[in-house]
Amino acid sequence: MLRWIIVIFLALMLINWFSPLLQRMGFGKLPGDLRFKLFGRDWFIPLTTTILLSLLAGAISKLV
Repeated sequence: MLRWIIVIFLALMLINWFSPLLQRMGFGKLPGDLRFKLFGRDWFIPLTTTILLSLLAGAISKLV
């Protein structure tokens, strides 16, 4: 279980690191991505982007 937590954490870090590039490609603005302001801070929860990128990574891993 610890391995899955580490994998999910690393995946979210990579998505956050690549978010400027992904936003230029249209990710991060999909219907299921949540963006809101709370307590003076902008929050971004990329639900749909995470699902799409996970499906893409799964498809690549099945091909390799």
